[in-house]
Amino acid sequence: MTEKLILTCDRLLSHQQLACCQSHCGIPLHGKEVLIYNNMDLQQKPLVLTGHHGDVTAIAFGKGNGPVFLCSASADYVIVWDIELCRMRTQEGKVAAGIVIGTLLGEVAHLAFCFSDERVAACSGASIYVLSSKREEVISTLTGHLGPLTSAEFCPWNKNVLVSISEDRTFKVWDLKTEAVFYQSFVLSGSPLLSVLFMEKDRYLIAGSGDGQVWCFYLSDDQKCQLVAKMDLQKMEKRHRAHHETVRQAGVAVQSAADDVEISKPVIQMAACGSLTYINSDPEIDNSCFCIGSTDGLYVVDLATSELLKIFHFKDHPNLSITMAGLWSISPGWDNSMVVLVSSLLTPCVVFLELCLSELDRVGGSCEGFSVFPSSPRLLESPLNAELKKKEPNHSKKKGGIKEQPLVFHSKVKSSGYTSAPRRIMFTPKTNVEKKSSAKKITKNAGLLRSDYPADSAAPTVPRIDLSVANKQISCLQYSGDGKQILCGLGDSSVLLYRSSLTGSPSVHIGHDKPVSSVSWSLSRQWWMSASEDLSLRIWTHCRSEPAVIMGGNMFSKPIRGAQFYYLDKFLLLASGPSVYLYLYNVDSSRDCIKRYEERSVIKQAKCLTTSSTDITALSAINDFLSYIVLVCGSDRSIQVLDMNRGMVASVLPDAHSRAIHCVTQNKGSTFSTQAPDSYNLFLTSAVTDGVKIWDLRTLRCVRRYENHLNRYHSCSSVISPCGRFIASGSEDKCAYVYDIRSSSYLHKLQRHSDTVLSVAFNPATPELLTGTLDGKLRLFQPSSGSHLSSDIGAAAITSPT
Repeated sequence: MTEKLILTCDRLLSHQQLACCQSHCGIPLHGKEVLIYNNMDLQQKPLVLTGHHGDVTAIAFGKGNGPVFLCSASADYVIVWDIELCRMRTQEGKVAAGIVIGTLLGEVAHLAFCFSDERVAACSGASIYVLSSKREEVISTLTGHLGPLTSAEFCPWNKNVLVSISEDRTFKVWDLKTEAVFYQSFVLSGSPLLSVLFMEKDRYLIAGSGDGQVWCFYLSDDQKCQLVAKMDLQKMEKRHRAHHETVRQAGVAVQSAADDVEISKPVIQMAACGSLTYINSDPEIDNSCFCIGSTDGLYVVDLATSELLKIFHFKDHPNLSITMAGLWSISPGWDNSMVVLVSSLLTPCVVFLELCLSELDRVGGSCEGFSVFPSSPRLLESPLNAELKKKEPNHSKKKGGIKEQPLVFHSKVKSSGYTSAPRRIMFTPKTNVEKKSSAKKITKNAGLLRSDYPADSAAPTVPRIDLSVANKQISCLQYSGDGKQILCGLGDSSVLLYRSSLTGSPSVHIGHDKPVSSVSWSLSRQWWMSASEDLSLRIWTHCRSEPAVIMGGNMFSKPIRGAQFYYLDKFLLLASGPSVYLYLYNVDSSRDCIKRYEERSVIKQAKCLTTSSTDITALSAINDFLSYIVLVCGSDRSIQVLDMNRGMVASVLPDAHSRAIHCVTQNKGSTFSTQAPDSYNLFLTSAVTDGVKIWDLRTLRCVRRYENHLNRYHSCSSVISPCGRFIASGSEDKCAYVYDIRSSSYLHKLQRHSDTVLSVAFNPATPELLTGTLDGKLRLFQPSSGSHLSSDIGAAAITSPT
């Protein structure tokens, strides 16, 4: 933060609109005059504009690419000035003159040009006057607010749309053609709204209030506003401090805490930052950010993640001439910089500042990144090298008795032919045989035909099947790898196995004593497992209703929060308490009818990793291909990256959410779809009251946030589609939400569920979404354009080799 210019005034300018653009800045002088400085040469003599008879209350620069226009307003006139023309007239010894476009409009609090500089919006009292910038003409007068207006802005992508905010704590979206209101917001805050900003790329409308609250809305084509995110400037600053806290001595830390005084942080002014360069950022990741000017400094906010990227506090720069800001005017500068004109809140001075934003760094994470794909071979001491020793057959020695007994009951046995003469002719082909139809062969190979997952398919939004399963909650869902079968873990301690078409009666698997918390298919689809709150885990097979493996008893002291097959089905991976367990196993489903109690399957612990968390709340790993990475989330709100090749915790992300994470999901894709390799490094986390965040494993940073759905109490899951384009999340408002992974606003709101949507799952073989509710209902959704797709996807899946 560099101070380029300081101007001492004869009066306080803390409540008057200042003007700043990339090339010029404007400051009221002596009440009735306006000084114009060239930002490239601040030592040059400023241009003085005179013509008002009353005190200038608002000034604003134009937004067009042509000549630089300035509009100034007082109680008597609203005047538009051509800066270059006025400078030329001054150099010729003439008086600079402007065009009067409004007369006696009252005390104007705010001015704004449209993006073509053809119109000017002037806010006076509770009215908005839309004026022509070429001549004195009031194009329209907009009234409807219940309090004085504080700001108004033209929409950059629709010239006939204007948004206004007021002290009545609401905003209105106006249709300038009909002078009607497209949309009127609810009362957003207990404090007046002070500033408004448009983000053209994402079509966002952002409003800020006097108590530091920021609302981001998506402005649709029909001018309806959809809330995308709500931010609190004070809370964001606390999170930013926690992430960037350095190790200090105890005495220094106490002194710093004593000097830290909490003040209010009104959102005085907002401005878009444009395209900036981030440290350790992927160029494919969209970085949209904006600046907030408050009383104690400037805040740079990442809109995708609702986190602060940088804070420029006045107190951190003691050489500045300003300590508290009254009003801001912010504009993008050159080479990743911002130019700022700010008036002091307590002293009659105005300061011109330049801020360098070239070293912005995202919140969270570290310089060390990871990849789900192994970059090196397994270490010799790696836990992944563990193997089960095969049991050798036990041949018991017979004691006494007859050693040789006949093997058959017949008195004569056919000779084996060893003593006969050798054959001279080994094979005689049959000729002139009629060829049989190959219909059976075609039928047999029909299941081997595979149809790829449509990469350009629309999101599944049309309900096709509604099914009532039970009166208990559907706590977890998972499709098999071929998309043919579905596992449903229920709150009544049972597991149901359905066909993907949801037709016919499911096979019921019972044995747990408490609700089922997770289910998982093996990659070979020969087995599946279920974990429950009763501290047990069971592995099931297709051929039996009884589990082939039961892990329980005194093996675990706390419930199993996550369990799955890992490393191409080589291991069982599960989390209980603060530890992650890795087990080798051998499933033997055969049973002796007499000694049914004998367990023939083998389970052996290969590794136990203890994390820093008190309890692990969620776990995720990829089983479809070899990967060393395992993600666990703890009750301390952290995300921990485990390197199973080295058998250690590789990295820890503290305070990833404001609450403990209850769901972590990696982008696993499917065998029917192909994604870019880097896409598999993305993963989702969900926490109560804190929405869904998507993280990049390469940088260990949050890259986007989704919080349109309602999640205040229940553990609603989220999942990424096999094509990697959509995110589905459950919600407590009896809806399921489908997001575009590239945008924070939701694409579709799947309504009319009977209760809270707890579980969601995408079919890996075809564009289908399955939802499970708190009251035991299943709903299957398909794309509206894909209604011709059959529910039975057997022909589109690969037949299991078993």
